[in-house]
Amino acid sequence: MEHKPEKRRMKLIRPIARRETAEDRRLAPMMRALKAIHSATLPESMAPEDLERQRAAQQLLGRLAAPMLGMKWEPFTLEGMNAAWVRPERGHDRRRAVLYCHGGGYTTGNLGYSRPLAAKLANVTGWEVLAFEYRLAPEHPFPAAADDAMKAWDYLMYQGYGARDIVVAGDSAGGNMALVLCHRLKAMGRRLPARLILMSPWTDMTASGKSYTERAALDPTISMEYIKAVRAAYARDHDLSDPLLSPLFGDFTGFPPTLIQAGSNELLLSDSIRLRDRMNAAQVPCRLEVWNDMWHVFQMFPTRKANLAMESIGRFLLEQF
Repeated sequence: MEHKPEKRRMKLIRPIARRETAEDRRLAPMMRALKAIHSATLPESMAPEDLERQRAAQQLLGRLAAPMLGMKWEPFTLEGMNAAWVRPERGHDRRRAVLYCHGGGYTTGNLGYSRPLAAKLANVTGWEVLAFEYRLAPEHPFPAAADDAMKAWDYLMYQGYGARDIVVAGDSAGGNMALVLCHRLKAMGRRLPARLILMSPWTDMTASGKSYTERAALDPTISMEYIKAVRAAYARDHDLSDPLLSPLFGDFTGFPPTLIQAGSNELLLSDSIRLRDRMNAAQVPCRLEVWNDMWHVFQMFPTRKANLAMESIGRFLLEQF
């Protein structure tokens, strides 16, 4: 006789509201600024007045996530670009340097936005960090930003650094830029940087990974609509699968040891996972850290997990050199 499972009435349990913490209150203005930056929901939001608002919000975010004390900020002009050296006041190892590429979907970003992560990188390494303002879309579409990254790389060469002395770091679109820079250097037969540090890198402009749907409701900072708007502004009609736009699809043979950090709740999580897999398949030493309950580029914020993540970056680099 076939046994039929007993039907039970399910008891409806109301979720317990999470209490707001002091950290939540401290982060609230930063999260509002970040959402304003990423408020482009349609390609029409690339209109000049909307871009001006988004870029102003990003500069505000950079001030809210203020860099720690003990850092020297030395602005200058690099090949027509605004740039700055970030140096620890306590002294630093002049043999090494970090080239930092800021995020912002290739449509926003400036030195103000670069300050928090540039200062954190200088703090955990004790090295000089070079930040720069590359040209932005839609005024300057692909490959303008990639060309500017090459100018920044060449500037470091002219300053006497060798490729083996340089770490290239980037967050979000800046992570994309760091990988594209390496693809271009490799194609030119030039030496690659010693290490890569990628924070929530945007590696696939085709948005073919699972997280673009599975994490859509979890990431509080970016949306699929935002991704579509900024990639249209930067790539225009170019093939999105081109490795110079989607570096995930390039050849990683010979790439340097790489540390990738991502949040478990972020829209671009699969970009990091698939990048790790492709690098490992190419015999590139690559470590992926997925930080639980964290969002896109969480390292920027003044939270305990952000501090721990930055300490992990410092250990990775200091162990490697």
